[in-house]
Amino acid sequence: MTSPRRRVIRPPSPVRKAGSTRLPRLRDQLELKQQALTNWTAKLKRAFHSFEKHTRQITLLQRRIRELEES
Repeated sequence: MTSPRRRVIRPPSPVRKAGSTRLPRLRDQLELKQQALTNWTAKLKRAFHSFEKHTRQITLLQRRIRELEES
């Protein structure tokens, strides 16, 4: 017959306040995520304006080609 598994007896964990160590860590994470979002927003804005510029140029070129083909 098999013997029962041994139970590991650990000392009880120390009692801490609910947010004593978590709150500063969460605030640090929030600050990092906000900074990352700010950086991505700036990159996205630049990319979008570049996209708009290229779209305008393509539209202008297509219009010029169409005008030349019609005349």
